[in-house]
Amino acid sequence: MDSERNDLLGRFLRERRALARPEQAGLPSNGRRRVPGLRRDEVAHLAGLSAGYYARLEQGREHPTRQTVESLARALHLDEQARVELYRLARPTAGRRRPGRVERVAPEVLALLHGWTVAPAFILGWSCDVLVRNPLATVLHNRFVFGDNLLRMIFLDPAGRKFFGDWSATARAAVHDLRRAARQAPDEHHLRELVGELAITSSDFRRLWAAPEPRGALTPGSHFHHPDVGDLHLRTEIFPIASAPGLRLVAHPAEPDSRSAQALALLGTLATRPAE
Repeated sequence: MDSERNDLLGRFLRERRALARPEQAGLPSNGRRRVPGLRRDEVAHLAGLSAGYYARLEQGREHPTRQTVESLARALHLDEQARVELYRLARPTAGRRRPGRVERVAPEVLALLHGWTVAPAFILGWSCDVLVRNPLATVLHNRFVFGDNLLRMIFLDPAGRKFFGDWSATARAAVHDLRRAARQAPDEHHLRELVGELAITSSDFRRLWAAPEPRGALTPGSHFHHPDVGDLHLRTEIFPIASAPGLRLVAHPAEPDSRSAQALALLGTLATRPAE
């Protein structure tokens, strides 16, 4: 599957490179050019990559990091739709991560999670990593590229702004939660790396992280949007897991007999549909 995805990514990059206009990149467009659009070495230079590495990307022999994908999107002047497609094909990694806290979900908690069929539910770790989802949450989040971490879903993922209807409230609550985790585990390097990554790649995160910390608890937004079922109004219930300090079970139930409950039931049919 990874090889097929890399091949599709390489084809996408070649096609977009051919469509790019030299003048967009500040390059001379007059005179005779050997290729339509930009040359490989020009894209590599604009993205801050070596020519050899970019060539391997087009050949399907490399898997890019998030920073690389963002650099390529800027270098190729991709619009929002093309940027989302680039992220979808790349499924980029965060880069090499040092080993840190091992977070395990007990079998009893897993059984509880997967037995919860009427509401999307998932387990969050110390750094808001999504450790496991029940089938309904998996379908609810199926448009996300950065589904491994709630903060990345909110601040970095192309799907985040459309999915979180109350994006500002959700973003503020998530940053508040991350601050709490940073105070409780100041030496957790995975958490520090996450903060650094978000600060580099998201101006919204930098603004909220630098702002004065609000008092009291913050409530995340309750409006969500899924392209298959439309708008959803869901509560957010968070349950600390006593047997694993720092882990939390997050559930998004709907009011019984509401339109959102019906939409979740429809999503449930997608969760149980056999793969084609």
